[in-house]
Amino acid sequence: MCGIAGWIDWERDLTGQKSIVARMGETLAHRGPDAADTWLSKRAAFAHRRLIVVDPDGGAQPMSKRVGDAVCTIVYNGELYNTEDIRKDLLARGFTFHSYSDTEVVLTAYMAYGPDCVDRFNGIFAFAIWDDARQRLFMARDRLGVKPLFYWRRGTTVLFASELKALLAHPEVEPEVDTEGLAEIFAIGPARTPGHGIFRGVHEVRAGHRLLATKEATREEAYWRLESYEHTDSLDTTVEVVRELLRDTVVRQLVSDVPVCTFLSGGLDSSAVSAIAAEHYRNSGQSPLHTYSIEIEDMEKHFSANSFQKSLDAPWAMRISEHLQTVHHRTIVPMEEMIRHLLTPLQVRDLPGMADIDVSMLLFCRAVKAEHTVALTGEAADEVFGGYPWFHREDALRADTFPWSLRLPERMRVMSEELKQRIQPEAYVADRYHQALAEVPRLRGESAHEARVREIGYLSITRFLPTLLDRKDRMSMGASLEARVPFTDHRLVEYVFNVPWEMKACDGEVKGLLRRAMRGYLPEDALYRQKSPYPGTPNPEYLEATRKLALELLEDQNAPILPLIDAQGVRRLAEESYRPTEHRPWFGQILGTAQLFHYLVEVNAWLKAFHVRLV
Repeated sequence: MCGIAGWIDWERDLTGQKSIVARMGETLAHRGPDAADTWLSKRAAFAHRRLIVVDPDGGAQPMSKRVGDAVCTIVYNGELYNTEDIRKDLLARGFTFHSYSDTEVVLTAYMAYGPDCVDRFNGIFAFAIWDDARQRLFMARDRLGVKPLFYWRRGTTVLFASELKALLAHPEVEPEVDTEGLAEIFAIGPARTPGHGIFRGVHEVRAGHRLLATKEATREEAYWRLESYEHTDSLDTTVEVVRELLRDTVVRQLVSDVPVCTFLSGGLDSSAVSAIAAEHYRNSGQSPLHTYSIEIEDMEKHFSANSFQKSLDAPWAMRISEHLQTVHHRTIVPMEEMIRHLLTPLQVRDLPGMADIDVSMLLFCRAVKAEHTVALTGEAADEVFGGYPWFHREDALRADTFPWSLRLPERMRVMSEELKQRIQPEAYVADRYHQALAEVPRLRGESAHEARVREIGYLSITRFLPTLLDRKDRMSMGASLEARVPFTDHRLVEYVFNVPWEMKACDGEVKGLLRRAMRGYLPEDALYRQKSPYPGTPNPEYLEATRKLALELLEDQNAPILPLIDAQGVRRLAEESYRPTEHRPWFGQILGTAQLFHYLVEVNAWLKAFHVRLV
């Protein structure tokens, strides 16, 4: 993967602006430590940071190409998994290539097919192309939004970048946050409304969207969206189709010029990916697959099963590794290391995030990067196959809000009256929720339950999954590690989205369809193990550390968060946190009270570090 940034201006000559563009690129050095370059023309200037995975010699960027009188230049972040299919078609049309990189294939495809090129791509990507002949900027993002892409426009100036920090490195972009941005942070966060860039004037190219910018206007449109149709395959056929789609996408994503490993938690999703990868390695005569797992030190000492987390992962990771005969690496993170890095993820995420989950993921990715550059992971299976509790719990199914965030009134307890008056959190969340529901593709004749599960599936894929993909992208790229996500293959997502719920939950099992599809790949006990999410931090030292920091904020008269929070509400929450209760997350499955303290501390640090001005 890589980091990209650029500046387009239809009225200024940019040939003398190398220092600014280079500075934007330099903020993305962690995304591409292997090479850096800039390209400047009169109206466009690009910066690129490269993480070399494919074609070390021929994939340098920014990359320009001439076809006849047309010259186009690209900066690209991603991996195309059907590169050779597209290359063959382009060769048949008379195009030639100077490299075997997917970057040149993407650029040539644009020059052959125009903006419709994205319809042909299977991969994870975010890219920008300056079309000199047409004097226009073309940008696009992969269908599920695995790779990030932000932009800002004022007048005839357009800026874009992989991460917010690169936009903020440009002197014209101010770190200003308005009422809507505050509502995103306090009422929606750590999720974000698709397309929202938090900072005023900053937007994110939405997943499955492409953008054309000319001197006169910017037009962003969807080139892909989920559609509903009647599923006519039998259960046996459906299982076979899922198995073959998953096998195909995992094998495609193993292509690399550097070693590839997998994350292996011991849960169904990462085990499925690892099993297919290990089989492919064996069948192709390659060395054994390397797998990686993470544990928080003394997890077994402090862990207590609850309705969201049923059992520890570590023993199962070893069980699966032995079954698949992989070379397994255990990363054990000491609690003091977790606490020392409470705010480290903010440097790569640019926004308050998922608390200790970000911390452990970043430390985990750093450990993996010591020996590998590319990893396959299991994200998105729960969204696609219906694995989360909110697909099954009546309170979530009946809730008239995002089912992973049912405790907004309790979140509001720590908001100041001034903030609540300003952002109107209940109205804001309700508006965003119903806006999302209005997008759901309906299927005539569905039962009320099937229709509701379709809604939950759509919400999970388009509103919850982006939060996890943001986390995975920023934490992995923060460690210069490329993370690939097989379950986001759009062919698989499109197919399973329309499978009836009784098939998805066949055999009376959560994700029963996926379990059936993986029979023969995994041992039965592991195949039917109950779901356990990515590990939170049950150690009371973490609660004590975050509670202490949150209370210290209240005593710091210079803390920028003070006008936004209710001091008494935070103190009451701190007192209540001593009482042992059933785990009740305020977001997702595992962000509980300790993580809420962590989030507040992170918001305060974000306001300071990014010199945020509230407007």
